[in-house]
Amino acid sequence: MNFAHLFAAAALAASLLPAAASAQAKGPVVTTERVRAELVAHAPEGIAPGKPLWLGLQIAHQPEWHTYWKNPGDSGLPTTFEWTLPAGIEAGEVAWPVPKKIPVGPLANYGYEGTVLLPVPLKVTAAWQPSVFGEAEIKLKSTWLVCKKECIPEDGSFTLKLPARSTTAMHGAAFQAAWDQQPQALKSPAEAVVEGQALQVTVRGLPAKVVGKDLEFFPETGEVIEPAGRWTQAWKGNTWTASVPLSPHRSQSPSVMPLVLALGDQGWRSEAKVSGTWPAAAAPVAAVSPALQEALRNAAAAPGAPAATPASTLLAALLGALLGGIILNLMPCVFPVLAIKVVGFTKHADDRRGHRISGLAYTAGVVTSFAALGAVMLALRAAGEQLGWGFQLQSPAVVATLAALFTLIALNLAGMFEFRSMLPSSLATLEARHPVANAFLTGVLAVAVASPCTAPFMGASLGLAISLPAAEALAIFVVLGLGMALPYLLASWIPAFAKHLPRPGAWMETFRRLMAFPMFATVAWLVWVLGQQSGIDGAGALLALLVAMSMVVWALTLRGRTRVALASIAVAGLLFVGWSTGAAITRASTGPVAAAAKADGWQPWAPERVQQLVAAGQPVFVDFTAAWCVTCQYNKKTTLSRSEVMADFAAGKYTLLRADWTRRDPAITAALAQLGRNGVPVYVVYRPGRPPVVLSEVLSVDEVRSAIAL
Repeated sequence: MNFAHLFAAAALAASLLPAAASAQAKGPVVTTERVRAELVAHAPEGIAPGKPLWLGLQIAHQPEWHTYWKNPGDSGLPTTFEWTLPAGIEAGEVAWPVPKKIPVGPLANYGYEGTVLLPVPLKVTAAWQPSVFGEAEIKLKSTWLVCKKECIPEDGSFTLKLPARSTTAMHGAAFQAAWDQQPQALKSPAEAVVEGQALQVTVRGLPAKVVGKDLEFFPETGEVIEPAGRWTQAWKGNTWTASVPLSPHRSQSPSVMPLVLALGDQGWRSEAKVSGTWPAAAAPVAAVSPALQEALRNAAAAPGAPAATPASTLLAALLGALLGGIILNLMPCVFPVLAIKVVGFTKHADDRRGHRISGLAYTAGVVTSFAALGAVMLALRAAGEQLGWGFQLQSPAVVATLAALFTLIALNLAGMFEFRSMLPSSLATLEARHPVANAFLTGVLAVAVASPCTAPFMGASLGLAISLPAAEALAIFVVLGLGMALPYLLASWIPAFAKHLPRPGAWMETFRRLMAFPMFATVAWLVWVLGQQSGIDGAGALLALLVAMSMVVWALTLRGRTRVALASIAVAGLLFVGWSTGAAITRASTGPVAAAAKADGWQPWAPERVQQLVAAGQPVFVDFTAAWCVTCQYNKKTTLSRSEVMADFAAGKYTLLRADWTRRDPAITAALAQLGRNGVPVYVVYRPGRPPVVLSEVLSVDEVRSAIAL
């Protein structure tokens, strides 16, 4: 099985590619069903040091859709910019135009409708040199959240080549309109006084033309005021005053709060010095341990650089990772690998030295793979990718690769073929000549299969790891791998365990063939997962590919001319099936997911949906799930679908929301991060006036009923 293990290593490496694929440049325009986004430039005097140079992302929204300002209000996410610029050119901050207040049910958001240009000034230094073609190549990766009644996270990669010596001013009118909508700085500083649960704001120096008129109020600092709350404004001569209610979920207490006052498309900006005593802030967002709450507060206090982590916090996270890794062996996803390890143990029953070396090599494979996955995930998140634990199975290509891998392993265990009989002796004897490498690759295979699972204690530790410095975060991933490998490591080194192993014999061949069925069951699960991602056509295409691949394997077991002829036909058939049906595997499903969810009482989750319901006094239960998460499916069947649980939900008038993370969804990734989690399953109870409560990863009926009855 050493070649299958090599295939597993390749699959694990391939799982890292889909996350980075969206960063490829596609030109200056990205069009979706909801927006048309274009990277535009304004260089009226060409590109040279000291000359004006502006870039901007122009977003044209479909009717009723909107994106968000720098402070999105009650819900939403601002548009983000990640530039790749030539040496000697530096990007400034986004010059946000004046937003509009957009009511969404009982909430209020700050954002843009219609067409908006978000301009960014660039500085050209003396170090800049044009390319050999006399150009400056500009690349931008941007993400935005576009909402109507539902919210869709979108992203785009843009490339623009600007001539250095020619004027680029075809979008001059759009830039001029955007500059006209910039809030003008006021000479007189504003004042803000905290009085109880309200902020008393005083602004002087506004233009005479707006005196006596009602203005809109937009604070640049989020999570301080209640955007949809009732507030009052009044004029005292030429001085504008307002009483603005503080948010009951306030998470910040700024000493200086920049604010924008607006009349139509015109705005004026000032930085208000805040005096008075802030009331106590809202409780932490999730019911996690005090140590993890402290770490999350530290991370929020300094988002630009990870805060120093107290030793007790890191120790608690490492202990949680160790326990979570041990418990991970009991998760259903790991059962197929358990079968491989049991077969391996029986081979070394009379070889204590080989048994110990195998245990060490397997541990090294597990720990190395966890560290590699953790490092890649941390690096991609630092580069702006919204990823979480188990991200590789959000790619249909990786799911299909793993299905092919387990089909090969199952056919091998079932006795259809032996690698040593199909390959040259120098290759066929690799397993016997390199048992250490074989055990190491078994560890890689274990991680490839187990990584989508989140065991108890793992969730909080992985969520915390994202906010820690790189060395401490990687330590958590290493300890997690050590925990998973620990039972096998101890079993290989404890003599008492070896004494209880059955002696090798004819029964081993029967046991080996029996172990093929967990592998086939895993293939069935992976086909089902792909069906959730790419629809019934994708699942059918994968089955056709697996059948064609199995025929190739069977043909290679034959002898003589028959082998050559049938193998040629089988390979040609495999290539034809792959060419004709492969696209269906990666195509997004268009099935009626939302309708299916509503049929059993569950509704699709959206970022602002929870806030809307809770603000209206409605309790909410959210199931963060994915089709590839076996623990999620187990909880659905054994707990969340139980009649007594559903009856309690109905009695409590709970709205049931399901956040499906089967395919990559940055909004769900961000919501999990806010809860201190980085993978699924996650179950959260929201009630008006109370902090959210996060339940355990493996649910019980009593736990859910108790949580929703409080």
